[in-house]
Amino acid sequence: MTRQELIQHIYEKKSFLCVGLDTDLKKVPQHLLKEEDAIFTFNKNIIDATAPYCVAYKPNLAFYEAFGVSGMISFEKTIQYLKKSYPDHFIIADAKRGDIGNTSAMYARTFFEEYNVDSLTVAPYMGEDSVTPFLGYTGHWVILLALTSNKGSHDFQLTTSTDGERLFEKVLRVSQQWGNEENMMYVVGATQGSMFKDIRKVAPHHFLLVPGVGAQGGSLEEVCKYGMIPGECGLLVNSSRGIIYASNGEDYARVAAEKACELQQQMAVLLES
Repeated sequence: MTRQELIQHIYEKKSFLCVGLDTDLKKVPQHLLKEEDAIFTFNKNIIDATAPYCVAYKPNLAFYEAFGVSGMISFEKTIQYLKKSYPDHFIIADAKRGDIGNTSAMYARTFFEEYNVDSLTVAPYMGEDSVTPFLGYTGHWVILLALTSNKGSHDFQLTTSTDGERLFEKVLRVSQQWGNEENMMYVVGATQGSMFKDIRKVAPHHFLLVPGVGAQGGSLEEVCKYGMIPGECGLLVNSSRGIIYASNGEDYARVAAEKACELQQQMAVLLES
């Protein structure tokens, strides 16, 4: 998917919502466990319910790899269902890959050739040669970790060099020599609040994938105030637990749709303003 296509979908649907598919069998409605593939059944019903209100889905690979071969079959079925039934939705494989060049090249082949997802989250801390293999696929995106929403982000990402540059700012600055606004995004956690203003000083035009709205307490209004690009949006805001686990009863899909709709309505106002 191109940048312009993504922007078009955002403004057509008046939404920049990404639904995270962090499917945990300990949290899904327990009546689903009698299904042959409970993970895929849950995902399918969540997707069908929330598709009108979002522009992207983000399955987190850890929740599928934890179940070995059967979990990866569920992941593949989810990707295939999205591509067949909702081809205009942007698919993010949240795998946080990144290794020496030849290993990264195999990861890139896995996700961009075998699964053919639109984008992949990548850890940049092994440097340029660990990232560039992912950037050789036209129409696919690399989403680099920049400033995350977890408590431990302060351990390294906010450390400052002798010239006053913080580590996340160096990641943003240097990585723009590897990719561009058409094939590279950045992960910035919603809980970082006004730090989006600093992000935009270094990366004014790149799309940002923003986890942490909802269950983690990030403010959608604050994210948009400091991070939105006028006329282009420039944001994909992810909500996982706050949508998919809003109910653990048989009404889980309907309640997920209601939560996604609430966020979409807030986003529509923010896009217009």
